[in-house]
Amino acid sequence: MNVENEDVLLDLEGEEEEDDDNDDDDDGEIVYENADGQLEFEETRDVEGRMYTHAITDVVFPQKKHLSRAIREELLIRSVTVCLGNSQNPRMVLELNKVIIPTYGTVPDQQNLHTPEWVDFDDRTDSLFFKDGQRRIDFVLVYEDESKKMTHKRSDRKKQKRKRQVYESNLINNGLHLEATRSVLDEKLIFVKVHAPWEVLCTYAEVMHIKLPLQHNDLKTRRSAFNWFSRLFRVDENIIKPEQEFFTAPFQKEHLSNFYIQDKDTFFNPATRSRIVHFILSRVEYATKNNVKKFGINKLLDTGIYKAAFPLHDSSFRHPSTDPTCPSERYLLYREWAHPKNIFKLQPLDFIRKYYGEKIGIYFAWLGFYTNMLTVAAVVGVGCFLYGCLKKDNCTWSQEVCDPNIGGNIIMCPQCDKVCTYWNLSITCESSKKLCIFDSFGTLVFAVFMGIWVTFFLEFWKRRQAELEYEWDTVEFLEQEEQVRPEYEARCTHVVVNEITQILLIIASVVGIIVYRLSVFLVFSAKLSQRISGTEMISKYLTPQTATSVTASLISFVVIMILNIIYEKVATVITDFELPRTQTDYENSLTTKMFLFQFVNYYSSCFYIAFFKGKFVGHPGSPVYWLGKYRNEECDPGGCLLELTTQLAIIVGGKAIWNNIQEVLLPLVKNLIGRYSTAARSERVVARWEQDYHLQPIGKLGLFYEYLEMVIQFGFVTLFVASFPLAPLLALINNMLEIRLDAWKLTTQFRRMVPQKAQDIGAWQPILQGIAILAVVTNAMIIAFTSDMIPRLVYYWSFSVPPYGNHSSHTMEGYRDLRYPPGHQHQYEHNIYYWHVIAAKLAFVIVMEHVIYFVKFVISYIIPDVSQKTKSKVKREKYLTQKLLHENDLKCVKKTMGKIADKIIKGADSTFRYKDE
Repeated sequence: MNVENEDVLLDLEGEEEEDDDNDDDDDGEIVYENADGQLEFEETRDVEGRMYTHAITDVVFPQKKHLSRAIREELLIRSVTVCLGNSQNPRMVLELNKVIIPTYGTVPDQQNLHTPEWVDFDDRTDSLFFKDGQRRIDFVLVYEDESKKMTHKRSDRKKQKRKRQVYESNLINNGLHLEATRSVLDEKLIFVKVHAPWEVLCTYAEVMHIKLPLQHNDLKTRRSAFNWFSRLFRVDENIIKPEQEFFTAPFQKEHLSNFYIQDKDTFFNPATRSRIVHFILSRVEYATKNNVKKFGINKLLDTGIYKAAFPLHDSSFRHPSTDPTCPSERYLLYREWAHPKNIFKLQPLDFIRKYYGEKIGIYFAWLGFYTNMLTVAAVVGVGCFLYGCLKKDNCTWSQEVCDPNIGGNIIMCPQCDKVCTYWNLSITCESSKKLCIFDSFGTLVFAVFMGIWVTFFLEFWKRRQAELEYEWDTVEFLEQEEQVRPEYEARCTHVVVNEITQILLIIASVVGIIVYRLSVFLVFSAKLSQRISGTEMISKYLTPQTATSVTASLISFVVIMILNIIYEKVATVITDFELPRTQTDYENSLTTKMFLFQFVNYYSSCFYIAFFKGKFVGHPGSPVYWLGKYRNEECDPGGCLLELTTQLAIIVGGKAIWNNIQEVLLPLVKNLIGRYSTAARSERVVARWEQDYHLQPIGKLGLFYEYLEMVIQFGFVTLFVASFPLAPLLALINNMLEIRLDAWKLTTQFRRMVPQKAQDIGAWQPILQGIAILAVVTNAMIIAFTSDMIPRLVYYWSFSVPPYGNHSSHTMEGYRDLRYPPGHQHQYEHNIYYWHVIAAKLAFVIVMEHVIYFVKFVISYIIPDVSQKTKSKVKREKYLTQKLLHENDLKCVKKTMGKIADKIIKGADSTFRYKDE
């Protein structure tokens, strides 16, 4: 045997070289080639006394597995051209020239592949059409010319090219029109523009159950009494015209004449066209491996065959389109929605939904509704805060702390064992005054109000969501069958995850994080408290407790931001380990885990301060040590409520500032870097599709992180609001900015998202309901066990007057501790007052929970989830659907059958005669 290149030896007895391509997306083909890119070897064998020579070039075999000799010879003989030699040298030369073993099923021969039309860019920078100016661009695919790639070996490039060519050919076979144009700025990039003609749109609109207009909505709408007031905050209707209301029905081609079609070019709006095309792109095949079809643009993007796939923005956000037929909706959205000048205006939700789809629209609808509801909570919260400010100077127990003859004569024990000294109670005068602001009767009122507010918020949101479901045609939305994720397809044959194991893994992770965070926080706070108390001057306003609280809260915030990154990685790893089948399953699983991790990360320090700090410190002469070495932290003599308030203010405010800066800077810097890298070529005219390609992709998780940020904020606003009544005000200010920043990102920094249907906010709805239920418990316990309100009320009504007290009337003077004083035979032990207070605290928690839960139940029962107006519209639409699409068919059938019956009767009359009775 004579072989020119041993590296590409192929033994017909069944031995072949191992393929080192570990790509999960490999379709099973193997290309053997020499250093020159051509596979050439000769084999001389004695077969039935004759000599054969095989000269082989570019052979492609269909499997990595070893092929038998018989199969290999049959493949060769079936595909060769036989050339006979001269009689003196009876040799048969078998030449195999570019034989492709079909593995694609639908495309058996590569020469029969359909290819896109190639055109040059015509310098129409705002054009949204093919070069003919007639066919609208519904989607854009971007890939890098394989012949210009230098990062992959030649065999990989050829395989990628074949898959892409087969995919594009199948797109054309499915009725789509493709037009390819080379990039103006980078000659390696190719843009493939996709257009769906009318027949394709109609066919897939029926397949996807897309609802389309039947006729105008003829139901009279009642004008709200506040319509004149809301008009002041609405977008100018002369700029963004209100969307016409239609009764709609799932599209059916056979009833085409019943639908409201004025113009075929506008019957399917751009968002619907893009959604239909993406549906096709996600289901078209490009290869077959082991009798399993491979399909979908998502996997082609994951494997790098395509670099991007997106629908086009319709114009620049800075100026309207130069095409007079273009509505320039992106420009209008930026000008009337995303621009900071519109911060106090209502959002044009119908216009947002029309441009970006229902999934984006429902997010901004929820965020706007939440922000509007926060207005009421913020007003009440500010009122409670002002009430506390007015009452702080009349706070009796604070006056006694500040009195030099009372608080100045009370000596407090050292807060640490070695370097700390005794201190006077009067140095906490300023903190006691601040505590009176937040620990007042207004706090109780606000906590009860927020328990009811959150119920109104969730119930009214259900009503608003039901209205949007009808108006946006998602009432009977059928979840489309999703394709499997590429990771699932690659590993599903060997990965089986026990559901119980999943749950235990999540619980173990959460418990581990709680232990870790509390341990580190305790150690750090103990050391910090010692250093401040022993080495710094304690001024009038900077007490040891205040200094420790502020610095610990700042460092806790920094730690939270750092741990966010770690927790995100952990949640992603756990979710990947579970291997969800579809993208929806993946997002729901990740949503649950990310919220649990973030819940622990953000709220653990608050729960620690509210319910653990200062509760297990012992008493003078017998302090409690943690790990036998560190003294447990103590609260301010007035309690830990002020420290909890400080912690919440720093975390809520710092989180809002950090997130907004991050959301603005990251996409802006990335796009600036991209523009700077092409600055030398910026004088050239660039097409709309190329401008959009250089924007940032929205990412697979879409709005996941936006929802997560708002839900975490919702937790702060509701779970600990009893200690910080200004939280709703901070949230309101943040959300007013958040809406405009998110809108600015979508319209200026990101590619246009593929429009998607969404019926509600998904997995976030039960999470919000869970937070609302937990908020009642946490606020009741904060008032009972963290604030000093219940002990004061018990003292005021019971222990300030006989038989326990010496005062003639109810008063807060002489407010006492819960232990016997030093020198008493039971010094520092709990007195009877302590047990009365414990009973009062437990009774308060039980009563408050039952009252609020009862009110929540009544509110939920009284407020229906769907308004009567929406129910009427739904009934009217069903009636019209039945009348137009079904009764008309029955009339046609009756009319046809009537004619047939008449003919039968006439025929019978002419043939038979009836006998008279």
